[in-house]
Amino acid sequence: MALTPVPVARKALLDSVPATTPAETLPLAQCAGRVLAADVTALRTQPPFANSAMDGYAVRADDLVPGSELNVIGESAAGRSFAGSLAQGQAVRIFTGAPIPEGADTILIQENADGVGSATIRVREGAPQGRFIRTAGLDFSRGDVLLQAGRRLDSAALGLAAAAGHPMLPVRRKPLVAILATGDELVLPGETVGPDQIVASNSFSLAAIVEQAGAIALDLGIARDNHPDLATRIGRAQDAGADVLITLGGASVGAHDLVQEALTRKGMALGFWKIAMRPGKPMMTGRLGDMVAIGLPGNPVSSIVCGHLFVVPLIEALLGMPSADRDRSEPGILGRDMPANDEREDYLRSDLSLTAEGWQATPFDRQDSSMLGSLAKALALAIRPAFAEPAKKGDPCRIIRLR
Repeated sequence: MALTPVPVARKALLDSVPATTPAETLPLAQCAGRVLAADVTALRTQPPFANSAMDGYAVRADDLVPGSELNVIGESAAGRSFAGSLAQGQAVRIFTGAPIPEGADTILIQENADGVGSATIRVREGAPQGRFIRTAGLDFSRGDVLLQAGRRLDSAALGLAAAAGHPMLPVRRKPLVAILATGDELVLPGETVGPDQIVASNSFSLAAIVEQAGAIALDLGIARDNHPDLATRIGRAQDAGADVLITLGGASVGAHDLVQEALTRKGMALGFWKIAMRPGKPMMTGRLGDMVAIGLPGNPVSSIVCGHLFVVPLIEALLGMPSADRDRSEPGILGRDMPANDEREDYLRSDLSLTAEGWQATPFDRQDSSMLGSLAKALALAIRPAFAEPAKKGDPCRIIRLR
């Protein structure tokens, strides 16, 4: 079977998403990190009135002749505006955010005014009309579209929604991602490890990736290498209404690699299998009803790299984010010489440093896909395209920053 290039595989996976998750309306305080299900429009105008951007005096620009004196007739503060109207030769003491009194058209900052008695100021320096005045609607007006559907709600977006008068927001339900580790050789951390066993780690790594991407991880435990156990645990994912099922290990063609057959028996329509990448070649995807199935390799580094490259975009697509299929790499330069590459695209664990030429990625010497220690140290993945020619230190490359 021919290997599927990474971009082709990612597009096919995203195209297999049956629909975005449904919307739910939540209090604003519960929306941090959630993804908008609909556009957010302003329910009010901000600011609702013209106000001062500085402490000083609200005045008429025509009165600001250096050396002239103005009569201070009152005060305007935030929440306590001046009720009267300003006439020629008059000023109103004003503070930042306070409404501009009727008749005033500029702000004389307090540094440019000298006090003369208790109710008189002398102008040091003039100011043009409109100086330091924030007009009504400077930020937004009622009915403006402020945030678009598919936007992840960060601190700025939440503050904007609050300022626009929204106590609740429509957001996408978090996708439910079931994670199933497989293999007779696996035991959980803290359990007794037999002579032929290893400690399972992939499910914890993938759960972290899933949660950080905005979904909910459902741990299905460890399935043993037999069809009844696999069928039971896959059934749990279906019964839970999972949007995605991630299996870990068992997706290859060995005598004990039963995952693909187990999923097929359940009715999975296979999408693709085997990707032209290293690590991660045995990855598999398909559809089991409305549930997207992803079979990730059992090697820890392979599963995590595939998680970044495929699972995160899949979750974003389920959340309706329009940029789910974006290129997540950025320019960099190589920190060491590299040999020619074969038909598989490499994602090399690398150190990262910022140089005058940009981010320099230096791949580690050892890239075995079982070595989690080097992945925990890595700051980036340096990408070597399929069939790449030999490269020298300082040559351009593409990188994906990990942290």
